[in-house]
Formats: sequence, C-alpha cells, structure tokens
Amino acid sequence: MNAPLSADFVNGDVSFWYRAMGVPEPGASLPGDVAADVAIVGAGYTGLWTAYYLKRADPSLRIAVLEKEFAGFGASGRNGGWLTGALAGSPDRYAKTHGRDPVKRLQRAMFGAVDEVVAVAAAEGIDADIVKGGIVNVARSPAQAARLRAEYDDQRSWGWTEDDVRLLDAAELGKRLTIAGAYGGTWSPHCARIQPARLARGLAKAVRDLGVEIFERTPVTAIAPGKAVTPYGTVRAERVLRCTEGFTAGIGGHHRDWLPMNSSMIVTEPLRDWDEIGWDGRELLGDMAHYYMYAQRTADDRIAFGGRGRPYLYGSRVDDRGHTHAWTVDALWALLTAFFPAAASSRVAHAWSGVLGVPRDWCATVGLDPATGLGWAGGYTGHGVATTNLAGRTLCDLVLGRRSELVDLPWVGRKVRRWEPEPLRWLGVHAMYRLYRMADARETRAASPATSPLARLADLITGH
Repeated sequence: MNAPLSADFVNGDVSFWYRAMGVPEPGASLPGDVAADVAIVGAGYTGLWTAYYLKRADPSLRIAVLEKEFAGFGASGRNGGWLTGALAGSPDRYAKTHGRDPVKRLQRAMFGAVDEVVAVAAAEGIDADIVKGGIVNVARSPAQAARLRAEYDDQRSWGWTEDDVRLLDAAELGKRLTIAGAYGGTWSPHCARIQPARLARGLAKAVRDLGVEIFERTPVTAIAPGKAVTPYGTVRAERVLRCTEGFTAGIGGHHRDWLPMNSSMIVTEPLRDWDEIGWDGRELLGDMAHYYMYAQRTADDRIAFGGRGRPYLYGSRVDDRGHTHAWTVDALWALLTAFFPAAASSRVAHAWSGVLGVPRDWCATVGLDPATGLGWAGGYTGHGVATTNLAGRTLCDLVLGRRSELVDLPWVGRKVRRWEPEPLRWLGVHAMYRLYRMADARETRAASPATSPLARLADLITGH
C-alpha cells in the first residue's frame, strides 16, 4: 500500500516535532579561543543534562557547550518521544563484568530517571506534552507472543515486580487500545510520552538561564586532553566531555566507536474518530517484532509511528536534515495501517529520520578518564530520552569527584571494541536487518511459537 501523501506533506526539515514551533535559527558560533572548566561537545540531551546538573551543583563552573547546528538538532529533537525506563543494553552483558545486583541497581536508577525528567520539566516550566501513561509492548504472531512471555519472565528474574510489568491478554490489551491481530501484550508504568523537541529546547533555555554558554554552528573537529578544536577557535578545559551520540563518527579518531544507526518516523494528520482505537491512556507502544516499531498518540491526536528505514549509510555517513526515502515512508504507512486499520482514512503529514549511536556490544556507557580529563556518554541504542538524564547526572558526579551510587553503576567506564572497517560494517548491518525482515515475514505466516533461525543468525552477525 502506498502512503497517501497530503498536499502539505513534509519530508525531513529536521522533524515534525519542530513543525509547530519552527526550526530554530542557530545562535552565535564560538568567537575564538575560550578557556573553560568543562567543555561539552554536543548540545543534545546528554550534553544539556550534564551542563544542567554541573551548573546547579557548582554555579562557579565555566561551562562551554559546543554544537554543530543548534541545541536539539540531532536525535534529541527527532526521536519517538519515549521517556522510557528500559535499560539501554543487555542486563546479562552488564552482569558478566559486574554481577547481577549492580545491574538491578542500574535498572532501578533507570526507572527513577523517568520521574526525574518529569520533575525537572515541571520545576523549570518546560511544557513537553508529558503524560506518564506507561508503555505497552504487543505481540502479533505466535512467535512474538512466545518472546513476549520470555521477556516478561526474564524481567521478573531481574527483580521487576507486578507493579513494574504486567502481562495483558488480548481482552485486557483491548481495553487500552485496539491493535489488529494482537495476541496480547505487557504494560509497564515506567514510561511517559513527551514531545521531544519541546523538552530539548526547554532544557537548552534552562541551561542558558543558569549561565552556561552554548555555542551553536560550531562543529568540533578534534578532541584531545585539555581541548576541543573547532574551525573558529579552541576551547581549553580541564574536562572535555564527548556527548555526540549518533554523530560521534564525524569526530577525528572516533569514526568506528559507535555506529550511526538510522531510524525513521511518520506522523498522520490528526485523527477525528478514536473510538475504534481507544488509546485514551496515551501509552507508548512497541512490539516484539525483530524489525520493531515504536509509536505514540500525540498531544494533537495524531499517530507518530517509527521504525528502521535505511538502517545504515556506507562509511557512517549521516543525513543531517532528516530526509526519508519514499519506500521507507510506504513501509511505515503499511505497518501503521496494519496495526490500526481505522487510521487508513488519514494521510501522512510528515516523515523524517535521525541517527542513534550503537556500540559494538549494543550497551550504553558513560565514563571519565581522570588521567586525560576526557569523558563520554552515549551508545543508547534508541533508549536515550531517559538514559541521557542518568548519564548527565553521572557525568556530573564524575567531573566533581563525587563518590556517589551513580558512579559505581555497571555502565560506568565500560569499554568495548570498535566496529569493523568498511565494507564489513555496511554488509553486517544490512544483512542483519534484511534477515530480521525475512524472519518477521516467516513468523507472521507460521503458526509456530518458535523464533525464526534467520533472526538468530542476524543476532550472531552483529552481536545484537
């Protein structure tokens, strides 16, 4: 099914989230060489949260934030609006190096990060359309239903209680929202819907109001101990923090650290009749497919629906402005209307894309090397809205030398090997997602609860 495109269909232009407020005009660039106590590279959620907590903890700190475009230009202003407490990585992988109890503490810290973001937004007067309706994950085939149950059992083994996650049969799911072909689902309260660009811009204002300088239109070309180098001058600082997520590959010496994975979204025109769908609780929505989707009901009653389009561009290139290929729009529309047939009378109003950072072991990390003064945070694999808040508070404690519970969490200081050189990166990622699509198609046609071997092969190829 081809996506019906309305006359005002927009493709790219950063994201739909900026449509109402307008795409910001970048502010002033770095005026020349600058001295600071802390230099933060990247004015997305990670950099902004770090600056926010540092300046509140020590107002005397001189903090310079360097941003290639404008604050909130990257994934922070383009994501699906999932403020989720889901762990950005495999609990089993973290446990291999630190044991199970520290991972449980990390998970509880992630749950707490959701409420922390909501609280700060309220305290700072940031209107980000926040509704804490939780998250529903749905199964639409026997194999997905089996994985859903296995994930639920695994979560309970990690200390999740019935207050943290609940199984929903098809009837219980239908009381929340109607999804065609659903076998059942789970619901967790640890998630809130947000308008991500509003959160990013509101946080940038709060940071500026604290006295932090954000230099926009200032790309960083190199990071080294004591300095961040730009075309307009060098910021010299005792601590230099890399907070660049999916744009990390563009910094000298970091080309293969994190892979910039592409994710795409469409949003419908406002729907007038929600009776067939429900969704009154404004829960976030995901599924158990390998080629998974994510969605929300927006504040103005649209469906924002995302998934993988062209997952990776050769050489870790990044399409900065968010333009999305036509077949990706068509594929997302076909999946959206398969979930919600009642939405077929609507049209696609906007499509866009962005990149997220993926480490080689698919686990997020945060750290600071005291010997060099270089710090980092990222690799959120698509779970960054809440994780960035925890990362910002953790970087704050590391910079200030605090011996807090945060700095002992198992993602702190985690080092992983780099991604393979091209063409192996491109071949591996595209093979993985091609196999995922094939596995989903086979599982949809089959009555078996077994996961397709093709998906297991895809996981083996890239270590997902």
